[in-house]
Amino acid sequence: MTRSPAEGRTSHAWMVLALACACQFMVILDASIVNVALPSIDRDLGFTAAGLAWVVNGYLLTFAGFMLLGGRAADLFGHRRLLVTGLLLFSASSLVAGLATAPEVLVAARAAQGMGAALMAPATLAVINSSFTEPNSRARAFGAWSAAGGVGGMAGAVAGGALTTGLSWRWVFLINVPIGAVLIVMAMMSLAGMRTGRRESLDLTGAVTGTAGLAALVYGVMQSADHGWTSVLVVGPVGVGVLLLVAFTVVEARFAAQPMMPLRLFRLRGVAVGNGMLLLFGGIAIAMWYFTSLFLQNVLGYDALQAGLGQTPAAVTFMVVARWAAALLPRAGVRALVLAGCGCFLTGFSWLAQAHADTGYLTGVLGPTLLIAVGIGLTFPTLMAAATADAPESDAGIIGGLANTASQLGGSVGLAVLATAASATTQTAAGGSSPAAALAAGYDRVFLLAAGLGLAIALVSLLLPRHRPS
Repeated sequence: MTRSPAEGRTSHAWMVLALACACQFMVILDASIVNVALPSIDRDLGFTAAGLAWVVNGYLLTFAGFMLLGGRAADLFGHRRLLVTGLLLFSASSLVAGLATAPEVLVAARAAQGMGAALMAPATLAVINSSFTEPNSRARAFGAWSAAGGVGGMAGAVAGGALTTGLSWRWVFLINVPIGAVLIVMAMMSLAGMRTGRRESLDLTGAVTGTAGLAALVYGVMQSADHGWTSVLVVGPVGVGVLLLVAFTVVEARFAAQPMMPLRLFRLRGVAVGNGMLLLFGGIAIAMWYFTSLFLQNVLGYDALQAGLGQTPAAVTFMVVARWAAALLPRAGVRALVLAGCGCFLTGFSWLAQAHADTGYLTGVLGPTLLIAVGIGLTFPTLMAAATADAPESDAGIIGGLANTASQLGGSVGLAVLATAASATTQTAAGGSSPAAALAAGYDRVFLLAAGLGLAIALVSLLLPRHRPS
């Protein structure tokens, strides 16, 4: 029997939200938890230097590449079915990863984990959109979902360090198995009355060109860190990816009878502008969490666990502000919250860009990162709500996949571009400075560029209406 949406006021609705938040937490956690365990994995399995990076990249590549396909599949085959399928694939591949005895097995399992995550992530957004249709409850749901993902990203270093040190690197993966089993049971119970899909065939040509194009583009961008932007190993995959995405757009616009990505959705201002801002926001998130961690470790001398703990106050701030911003969103509107958040980005990153090798943690790092975390808390759930608010329920999955893809792609490109800028600045400063000072100069350049991204998001947000569309 189909249940009506509970609009955030019944225990059933909040069970659905708890499920969506737990899945999002696990997906984002797994992108970062493995980093601390890499040295132990290398010692046990004997990776090559280039191969070890694919323990991380294998997950991120399939995660980013398959999310559009996962989103459309959720619309066609049902949100519950895709979420459960994603959880099963994610949990099973986690078990294989935890038991792996060869490098190739672990990398293949990580790629399968990424595919499972690509099915789960857009399905969680679709579940929220379908279950919470009243503006206030939907805003609160997005705030909780965003906070869960943010905390998952930040908990990775701490959890990874604790599991690797206290037990074994294998538990970084094995911990997902019992958690996944619980979430599968929750999904079967709480989503029992959800729509089961519709009678349409999957646009195979669009699926192949879109998925392959995104995967090739992300792969090429990943190679830039080791080979430089002019290398054929970068230009080749990026060029192929762009061509495939152009072909995907043509197929969807002209030839597909039932397109995987209906281009009519981009006529919705929130979808078009919201995804554009999410693309830029990916660079902001990378600058904050990734490069601040590097600053703490490579300049101030923290170990990975200390760096994770050093970022914990910002993570808590983000979680609190995201929930508060979600409650404020229906009254204040998207544009006001985004502009307020961008003001925090400009101020916080400009302050952080003054940090150097002799900077104290409290005034040089903690203060600006708390301010930036306020900005992230104001903007991320707001942008996700804006990018998905006007979507018809029948397209909730693909809209969720698009929003997640924009954020992930922005993070991948942002990481490559910002890392290149940091490296170039560090090399220039290395001649007359200590190694720590040269590295600090590179990270400071990243923080200034992130301030510029904050300004760009503010300018794009002016294309949105003053108040959130109902």
